Amino acid sequence: MELLKLICPNSPYVWDGNGMSKCFDDIYPLFKTSCYIAVRHKTKNTAEFGCFSLAVFTVLGFGVNLVTLVIVVVLCITKRTATGNRKVRYQFMIYPSEKVFMHLLPALGACMACFDMVLLVRKSLGGYAVSYHEWLVRCSQPFLWVTILVVSKCDYWFVVFSNRLLCFWWIMKPFLGVPHLQTAFSSLEAFACLKESFVALVDIMFGIMVNVIRIKGSNLKRSAIPEPLAIHIIKGITYSFWHLIMFNSIASVMEHGVTKQLDFEDLLQLPVDMDPFSCYNMLLSSWKAQQTTECSRPSLFKAICCAYGWPYLRLGLLKVINDCIGFAGPLLLNKLIRFLQQGSQNYDGYILAISLGLTSVGKSFLDTQYTFHLSKLKLKLRSSIMSAIFQQCLCVSLTERSKFSEGEIQTFMSVDADRTVNLCNSFHDMWSLPLQIGVALYLLYTQVKFAFLSGLAITILLIPVNKWIAELIAKATRNMMEQKDERIRRTGELFTFIRTLKMYGWELLFTGWLMKTRSSEVAHLSTRKYLDAWCVFFWATTPTLFSLFTFGLYALTGHQLDAATVFTCLALFNSLISPLNSFPWVINGLIDAIISTRRLSRFLSCSEHECQQEHPGNPLSSSCSVYQSEFTFENMAAVIHDASCSWSISGQELILDHVTVAIPKGSFVAVIGEVGSGKSSLLNSILGEMRLINGSIISSGSISYVPQGPWILSGTIRENILFGKGYDPRRYSDVLRACALDIDISHMAGGDITYIGEKGVNLSGGQRARLALARAVYHGSDLSLLDDVLSAVDAQVACCILSNAILGPLMNQQTRVLCTHNIQAISSADMVVVMDKGRVTWAGSPTESSVFPYVAFSSLEEFNVSSQVEKQEQNIDIISQEDVLLDGDCTHVSEEAQDIIEVEQRKEGRVEFTVYKNYATFSGWYITFVTCFSAFLMQASRNGNDLWLSYWVDSTGLKQEDRSTSFYLVILSMFCILNSLLTLVRAFSFAFGGLRAAVQVHDRLLKKLVDAPVNFFDQTPSGRILNRLSSDLYTIDDSLPFILNILLANFVGLLGIAVVLSYVQVMFLLLLLPFWYIYSKLQFYYRSTSRELRRLDSVSRSPIYASFTETLDGSSTIRAFKSQ
Repeated sequence: MELLKLICPNSPYVWDGNGMSKCFDDIYPLFKTSCYIAVRHKTKNTAEFGCFSLAVFTVLGFGVNLVTLVIVVVLCITKRTATGNRKVRYQFMIYPSEKVFMHLLPALGACMACFDMVLLVRKSLGGYAVSYHEWLVRCSQPFLWVTILVVSKCDYWFVVFSNRLLCFWWIMKPFLGVPHLQTAFSSLEAFACLKESFVALVDIMFGIMVNVIRIKGSNLKRSAIPEPLAIHIIKGITYSFWHLIMFNSIASVMEHGVTKQLDFEDLLQLPVDMDPFSCYNMLLSSWKAQQTTECSRPSLFKAICCAYGWPYLRLGLLKVINDCIGFAGPLLLNKLIRFLQQGSQNYDGYILAISLGLTSVGKSFLDTQYTFHLSKLKLKLRSSIMSAIFQQCLCVSLTERSKFSEGEIQTFMSVDADRTVNLCNSFHDMWSLPLQIGVALYLLYTQVKFAFLSGLAITILLIPVNKWIAELIAKATRNMMEQKDERIRRTGELFTFIRTLKMYGWELLFTGWLMKTRSSEVAHLSTRKYLDAWCVFFWATTPTLFSLFTFGLYALTGHQLDAATVFTCLALFNSLISPLNSFPWVINGLIDAIISTRRLSRFLSCSEHECQQEHPGNPLSSSCSVYQSEFTFENMAAVIHDASCSWSISGQELILDHVTVAIPKGSFVAVIGEVGSGKSSLLNSILGEMRLINGSIISSGSISYVPQGPWILSGTIRENILFGKGYDPRRYSDVLRACALDIDISHMAGGDITYIGEKGVNLSGGQRARLALARAVYHGSDLSLLDDVLSAVDAQVACCILSNAILGPLMNQQTRVLCTHNIQAISSADMVVVMDKGRVTWAGSPTESSVFPYVAFSSLEEFNVSSQVEKQEQNIDIISQEDVLLDGDCTHVSEEAQDIIEVEQRKEGRVEFTVYKNYATFSGWYITFVTCFSAFLMQASRNGNDLWLSYWVDSTGLKQEDRSTSFYLVILSMFCILNSLLTLVRAFSFAFGGLRAAVQVHDRLLKKLVDAPVNFFDQTPSGRILNRLSSDLYTIDDSLPFILNILLANFVGLLGIAVVLSYVQVMFLLLLLPFWYIYSKLQFYYRSTSRELRRLDSVSRSPIYASFTETLDGSSTIRAFKSQ
């Protein structure tokens, strides 16, 4: 005690057995050491040692701050002079979020330092003794942070902050705040703990940011190639800090959204770092790194972490700050209530009220920044995942793709991509929500001591319950996704062959088949929804149960409830509502994301297509013998040696069995055989689409491929023929004449730029076949694989195409392999390959009729080929005109139907009331009434709970024998039980109504589509239909009920707050109307643009799904032409 008086003679605090004096708290660890030395050696120099500790702290604190300030100023002046003299032009790369951090963190540090200095001045004016070392340290901090903030706005801030000495200082600075931090925690004062923790957090994060950016940039890049994924900060191109935080770039879009209907031309240009190609390359490089590791199963989750881990980590730092600021509100409220109870007349009340308001504004600002940058990251991730799925569909062979149904692949693009993106929300919340819950519980402990353990026990008891529910939800989700894949596959098949089904009258049969799958999907969806309802019940009732058990135990242990304690705890309970309510959804979202990432990893891990295949153990020598014919590879376009191929992964069912054939370069090879003999499979094996079980398949040069069912791209005729190749007018005209397309095109109003519908619905079968052939002819590949292209046209047109295209000057130097039954083509071939039951039974010249009975002279006479050829050569124009007539009225149809594909329409203006009415009708009006009424009563019971607590606090000082603690607890318990029952009714009625609406919407939509006329499907791309039945229906099934539930909860919560405030203070009604008017205007300004953007987003997805579906159908053709 004497020692303390010696060191701190003017301090009003002394050692009381529980803590140290305030004046000595900053050097508490050093003080313990000095006391130990004094006692051990029985010296009288402890006071001198304490003074030495003060000196050390002064040097470490003020001295280092002063040195750092001088270094920053000197470097700033030096770099400013160099830039002004144009000796150095600095260029470096920084992301927008990094720039926000480099402005935000110094600003927060300066604010906290100024706040500390204000508290120090108040302490001094209040009569407390403040040591000189504390004055020096506290006053130097604001100057340092303000200087850093000013320098951070300069172009050369990176050069200043990346100085090696300063980088070491940024790391060491947080350690100098350890004495302050230990002082705060030793005092157990919540506000001091939060303040010092926040200061230390700002120091740590600023040091991490500067050093990471320095490591990432390595050094200055004076003349480096710009990185496509970053914003290049050079003079004249920088964005202001105000511009970044206030989102001024979207002001023009917001104004247009209010005054007119937005279109795609009104949107802003996409930033460089959000370009889909750049995003895809980032994910692709990480995925390739995963595939090259020794791990047998690459993980998409790890690839995402490698590609977007650092930007996501930065957002985590921002979320930490946001969460810390969120807990300042209850602490400031506690101090404000205690100030009002004391009835002081100083200005502390105004400071506390202003601080409370600024805390709320600051939290909203940080939350907005976090949400904005997280949304940008989610967009980039979603773009990269969808691009990866699209690219994988182009690269994986048909054999590998057979492991997945078409509906499953479409679900990858529509549902799994969205669920994987939601991982960004769930992953940060998995640590943030427990952190918020933990801090709130600690602050509750500071208010009610160990009484909070009763509420903690409830939370602990609910953990295994929620774990069990989460496991059931994961199982239901997996089963639901499997049924959804099957439903989408069957839906695609239904509307692909809708014309055939309508002709046979099989609509009801196939619709019933599809409805069985939908019923199974809804069964698993209902299981998941009812489990979600239990989660909502448990976590929504937890805050009320918290208040009941916490205040009950606190009162039963002999403590008196006061207003500051109760309302601070209620504020903390309310801060627990959001993390507790969100946690089950976070768990569900995380489970869904994990399931989807595993599904996508399995798909992306499929081996890519390879044209040249060689089975291990069957190497080919430089030359080999095939049917007693010696050859070398240099003279061959394709060589198939002892190849056995299968469409299945296991290879149990061989389609090609030990096939050996060599195709010479420049030859015309005809492949013949009965239906199902393996002709098309032979071509697919050369393309590498089949799984090679045994042998080798080697091809050389470029390849063109025309499948038996022509694949037509949705676009113009010219786009289909060019297919990505440059336009050569002369060759293009020759190709049109050779394929007998010139007369057809001349009769079309749009010529060769006529738009043909999806799958060529505007063309006849013969025109589609000739268009696909023209694509192969125009490309002039080394090897052309033609699968029965002559069967779709009549004999005269086939003769014309054969002589002018396949055997004409455009292709006579190429290797041509034609699967056909056409006698003229067989007799004109250089080589004939006979297929039978997956084997090559004979190969040779067609003139060897003695060993090749397939071609008989009687057949040649029957077809009278020579006369047809002669007629064709003399009357090409007549034949072309006849071809037009033989194709029916297709030319006339093309003129009328060239614009048959209608642009997808979207609504204008606000959402009509009939939409809400229809959804309520689908859900059931009685269910809607029960849900809304129970929600209002639930909020009323919660408000009654709070009012009863207020009445209990007001009655604490009154001595009424009949109003014991048990009386208040019984009434409070009644409110809690009533709230729990109403929450249960609301949760399950909402789940039931959402399921009923989902079933009604799907059934009615499917019936309308099936009953639609055939011309509707000519006008509507299948991707648009699948978008409605996959992505949009998923919104009805899952997303819309979730959003409506949040809307209803927020609405009744806001209404309850307004009613309580009006009851307590009638003057609030005078403020309510103007605030409501301002808020409604802001909402109208925002909602108009937001609504239009959501509609544009929905419309923009349909072309993606249409293109995706089209790509799935023509993937083998795209790979053959190398047009991925």
